[in-house]
Amino acid sequence: MLIPSIDLMGGRIVQLVQGEKLKLSFDDFDYWIERFAKYPLVQLIDLDAAMRQGDNRALIEMICGRLPCQVGGGLRTAEDGRRLLDAGAKRVIYGSSLFGAEPEDTVAGKRRHAVIRLEFAEGLKRALGEDALCFSVDTKGGRVAVKGWKDSVDLTPEEAMTWLEDYCAAFLYTHVDTEGTMQGFPIDVAAILRSTTARQLIVAGGIKAMAEVEALDAMGVDAVAGMAVYSGAMEA
Repeated sequence: MLIPSIDLMGGRIVQLVQGEKLKLSFDDFDYWIERFAKYPLVQLIDLDAAMRQGDNRALIEMICGRLPCQVGGGLRTAEDGRRLLDAGAKRVIYGSSLFGAEPEDTVAGKRRHAVIRLEFAEGLKRALGEDALCFSVDTKGGRVAVKGWKDSVDLTPEEAMTWLEDYCAAFLYTHVDTEGTMQGFPIDVAAILRSTTARQLIVAGGIKAMAEVEALDAMGVDAVAGMAVYSGAMEA
């Protein structure tokens, strides 16, 4: 399944290369909403919130009112996710907030991990429900990238997914090294991740043609496309 993406920054739809260099920018929201209306799921990311530089809340509420969206970008608490679900999001995406040491007193006698916040993940599941949760596991140089892809933690995506699988309905994996480059997504990585989790697996990062989407679909993997769609290289 193809999942088109809408990335918001500064009140506009944008496409960045590897999360840093601005490549494309649009403000014709009605046009793209109409283009994406036929899809069962659209990915909506607030890049400003992810980078802790404000937010695009009004736009997110407007788009969620017109498209079925999974929404992410800077979600840090269960309340953040609840607000988006109440605003019409079908599912919410948590990423960086899942990683980092938890306070010792929150994990006494419980399953724990040095880097993954399992107690936080369990709390999200209790508060929002498993079906409403997509966990983002992005990598840069083979390690999980966090904080707008500016930092990383000493963790492989396979390890992250194995530990977090009990708490979410889906995983979103972005291969930051190829994100926005239209150089193709590494299919071998998708195969490894598909064997790692039984949850819905969605991948992104460099997808350039419908043939890739179809190859991933044959593996049971869904694909997010942004740059290829907005540049006209792939019809959506």
